[in-house]
Amino acid sequence: MTESKSSYLQILKATSIFGGMQFLNILISIVRTKLVALFIGPAGMGIIALLNSALNTVGGITGLGIETSAVKHISEQHNEEDLQSVSRIVTVVRKMTFWVGIFGALMVTAFSGVLSQLTFGNSNYTYLFVYLSGTLFFRQLTVGQMVVFQGLRKLKTLAKANFYGNLIGLLLSVPLYYFYRIDAVVPTIVVTSLSSLLVSFYFSKQIKIQKITIPNSQVLVEGKGIVKLGLMMSLSGLMTLLASYIIQIYVGKTGGLNQVGLYNSGFTLLNSYVGIVFTVMSTDYFPKLSSICNDKQKIRVSVIEQSYMSVFIMTPIVILFLIFAPIIVQILFTSKFLSIIPMVCFGILGMLFRAVSWSMGFILIAKGDSEMFIKTAFCFNFLSVILNILGYYFYGLDGLGFSFLIYYLVHLVAMKIITGKRYDFYFEDNFFRTYIICIAMCVAVFCMRYIQNPILKYSLMTLMIILFFGFVLYHLDKKIGLKYLFNSISKRRND
Repeated sequence: MTESKSSYLQILKATSIFGGMQFLNILISIVRTKLVALFIGPAGMGIIALLNSALNTVGGITGLGIETSAVKHISEQHNEEDLQSVSRIVTVVRKMTFWVGIFGALMVTAFSGVLSQLTFGNSNYTYLFVYLSGTLFFRQLTVGQMVVFQGLRKLKTLAKANFYGNLIGLLLSVPLYYFYRIDAVVPTIVVTSLSSLLVSFYFSKQIKIQKITIPNSQVLVEGKGIVKLGLMMSLSGLMTLLASYIIQIYVGKTGGLNQVGLYNSGFTLLNSYVGIVFTVMSTDYFPKLSSICNDKQKIRVSVIEQSYMSVFIMTPIVILFLIFAPIIVQILFTSKFLSIIPMVCFGILGMLFRAVSWSMGFILIAKGDSEMFIKTAFCFNFLSVILNILGYYFYGLDGLGFSFLIYYLVHLVAMKIITGKRYDFYFEDNFFRTYIICIAMCVAVFCMRYIQNPILKYSLMTLMIILFFGFVLYHLDKKIGLKYLFNSISKRRND
């Protein structure tokens, strides 16, 4: 088997390992979202969205970007197969997350009144932020465990920790929502974050590293590389969170909490349910790219391979979503949320552009190019805020979906220019031909939604599904070899 085919197979294998568990996580999230929609409605979802957005913003400020920068440093040490160096960097990361967690909790408590005023326009929610301050501590400690799993490429352990943490959180939150309805919002946020932490501690015992003692005074010295890149990542993440925060506040003040709930539901569907594909793929892709960050040719090959697989995985999701959007929305939420369908249908087309720009964007992080990374982050987030505000101002919720689509189209073009000039990255012509065909198929299905005759509409949509899967199977056979792929799957089952 050629190295290229082996690489494609590894991407599929990593995606299937983590993706299987993430599929279960999506089911858990669907159940949770359905319960929230039934018990507290759009307005309650709006409150949850605003509380989490505020907490995530503070976490972005105080977290030092460890969630991403630590993965890069751990994977680099792991690639050198030096157990002592890996053990030392893991110990540093865990101690750093402990202290930034405490700092984050103190900041939420100290500025609880300010957060309430900024988020809700009054001080009525001050006490809620005080109660929720501990969740930042729990979340940062959980991050300290999860980045170790990812950096060491312990995908099965990472997947299990995510799944069981979410499952226990769901089982504990169901009775809270049932008996206390909207009053259960804060206890549920606390309970779910604590359950994730306890599960991550349990699985961390399976990681074999040397026990190393590092004084607190030495932690920052040894972790300066993590902090340097992390601060840039933190600033970038903060800008993203602030952008989301500003948009939600604008929608809330212009359209009310009901509109915030609908907006958040639509983008939860796009970013959490559909966007989970990117989370799944990045679990192995980012550490892999970080370990070869100094080899330009290897990076180019890896990004192209990941782009191919991203497009092949995302395109059927987009097509099926466009066909079954009304059913999906009613299953995930209730009939009260049907007004988000046009928004999410426009938005999901943007996922096709995101699939490729996402693959290229990791080059900046893997190389630790903090200067360019922060510049692009500022420009893209500024553009996101402007497009979303204009979209909502002129066209309401539908405009938010269209602005999401335009944003990722611009993002793709910009990343292609930046990575081409700065890192000499380029795609081969074969990729563009494949990519354009996938885009054309999705746009065709999107347009078919407006055909009035249901028999004609669904007949054409069914034909498009058949054509696409034939197209994908043909390319998978060229990239991997379907015979080898099926043999590999059969072997794994027998093992």
